[in-house]
Amino acid sequence: MDLGEGSSSSSDPGSAIQTIEIGHTILLRLPSGEIRTLKLEKKRCFRNINLGKFGTFSSNELVGQPYGLSYDIVDKKLKLAPPKTIQEVEDTEATNELIDDNQSVQPLTGEEIEAMKKSGARASDIINIQIEQHANYALKTEYSKEKYKKRKEAKYAKGFTTVLPTLFNVCEYWFKKDQTRLRDIRPDTLSQILNLASIRPGGRYLAVDDASGIVVAGILQRLGGTGRLITVCDIESPPAYPCTMHMNFTKEYSSVMTTLNWATADEEYTPIVASSEPPTGTYKSEGQKNRLNKRKLATDVLMQNREELFAGEFDGLIVASQYDAFSILEMLSPYLAGSASIVVYSPHAQILADLQNKLRDLPQYLGPSLTEGWLRKYQVLPGRTHPTMNMSGSGGFILHTIKVYDDPSASSVVSHRLKVKKARSEDASKSVTPDVTAQPEESTSVKDKEVVSSTPVQPQVATASGTAPQSSSTATT
Repeated sequence: MDLGEGSSSSSDPGSAIQTIEIGHTILLRLPSGEIRTLKLEKKRCFRNINLGKFGTFSSNELVGQPYGLSYDIVDKKLKLAPPKTIQEVEDTEATNELIDDNQSVQPLTGEEIEAMKKSGARASDIINIQIEQHANYALKTEYSKEKYKKRKEAKYAKGFTTVLPTLFNVCEYWFKKDQTRLRDIRPDTLSQILNLASIRPGGRYLAVDDASGIVVAGILQRLGGTGRLITVCDIESPPAYPCTMHMNFTKEYSSVMTTLNWATADEEYTPIVASSEPPTGTYKSEGQKNRLNKRKLATDVLMQNREELFAGEFDGLIVASQYDAFSILEMLSPYLAGSASIVVYSPHAQILADLQNKLRDLPQYLGPSLTEGWLRKYQVLPGRTHPTMNMSGSGGFILHTIKVYDDPSASSVVSHRLKVKKARSEDASKSVTPDVTAQPEESTSVKDKEVVSSTPVQPQVATASGTAPQSSSTATT
């Protein structure tokens, strides 16, 4: 599966400093505050990157550079920009009440500014000229002057800053880009999900992630290349999980994850696999041999993943899915060990409230609790610290519970299989109908006929528009 893996020689994704390498997906923060994504492809590493009015540069200049640095684009070349420092702003007696911001206060016209830009003038030079010719600039307060400079820098500066690929930055980027693809999971909500699930290195976890892979990215980062993660999806091929691409995980980190779909995650389902043996008994070509060997390898991996899931004793289950959460818990909770954490996320409170009521009636779920995160950002500057004017309405809702069983010698998987076996035997006994007829006038008797039909009960994963793909089988004897 392609998780956007970088070179295996990369530094730890959780560390403070990383270097940019070929194959990485980079986030660029522009002077306007907009964030764009850039993929350093191996075959097109030396291509020119056009950022519109913010300039053009060659992508190979970023290879080997640390994340988090700022660059100025000068003559299509990158020049390292010095870090900006926060300076104390001294308040004065000035006020903004007498300022009339009309076109007459700025004699510098747009044509003159464009001519300066074409002549190669830097953004700082243009801003200084605008300040010198501004008629009311001296009447502004010191805070207003700072805001004026920032607006002009965002408009005329040519450059960008590379964003360190932390889980917070990636989640914030996707939340601002399209929060519906993340199912409204904010960075603070994601941290609560991972903490409640007790994700730690060396742990073994199950996950159902329909939020573009942001939950999977968080689990992989915390596992740190040790442990195991099995994800369950509704498609045959492994999902793309686009959020993991921006994390630039190494092969060591991504190798702990494997994927099953809802059908192959069912014990009653028998996977239909193509034969890995040549039809004639001998390989016609080396290409055919390689194809059949790959097919056999894929089949072996599938069977091993199923056996690992059915062996159970996982440390936690994390669900962020569009399907019915109770059906998902019924299907996957038997594979959890005792005291395993179960975390279910939904952008809607009523869905989790209904789930909480159902779990309260079941003794194997301990203390189901429902919480909602609340977040408000602050601008933190000397003398100007205050809450921001805008904030998100909600970051979704989280239900947390713990899987328990009373018998110290109990095993979740064994108990689950005994219940399934008992249910089958009861269904079989109810469906047995003896059909025996006797004809007294004849010396011969008709043999007893017995028809048994059983259909195993399968968990349904329901959505607003239907149900998720489920396997079913009917045995007739």
